[in-house]
Amino acid sequence: MTSNSSANQPGRIIRQERSRKTYNALIRTGFKLLETRELEAITISELASKAGYSVGAFYARFHSKDEFFDALLRRHLEERGEVRARIFATETDENLVHALMADLVHAYWQRRRFWRAALIRSIRDPDFWEPARRHGHAFADAYIQRIEQQAGRQLSEAETLNVRFAFQVTLALINNAIINRPGPVFLGQDEFVENVARAFRLVSDSDRLMGLV
Repeated sequence: MTSNSSANQPGRIIRQERSRKTYNALIRTGFKLLETRELEAITISELASKAGYSVGAFYARFHSKDEFFDALLRRHLEERGEVRARIFATETDENLVHALMADLVHAYWQRRRFWRAALIRSIRDPDFWEPARRHGHAFADAYIQRIEQQAGRQLSEAETLNVRFAFQVTLALINNAIINRPGPVFLGQDEFVENVARAFRLVSDSDRLMGLV
């Protein structure tokens, strides 16, 4: 039995690698199509064809378009977490807020159609939003930890609330800019980054907490 199992192992590995390659190609293609098209305008047939696979290959991995979009959200949040970790690891305290806000704004501007679809989906399916909510809380946790390391103390309840509210305000501004484009400053403009960073500093009071002023 051990010998037969060992003999079958290479075949299973090859199938797993092929399946993972197909899965990743569909995910990449989904994001690519969403750069210029709205989600509702993209058919499963088109998605599969652009990725170089059949509709059957799509349904072998996803039961529906909603399930595929769930996978897009998971991949998006994974990528955002990796980028965020690199920024925390490499940026100075003085430049951290600007780097975080610039990356956040530019990432959501690039994927604005994807994120708009995610916001719309969350209205009819509140559970869909839970991973994004946890991601946002983890983002705030990481920043609070950075402040406490620099300050050499634990933040008070009021100080922690201010920092968390700063993240809430920032994400609300970005989401509103994607959905409603209210102006006068728009998401694709450099001024948006500068003003979001300034608003974040004011609401969080992080410059004072980190001894930067």
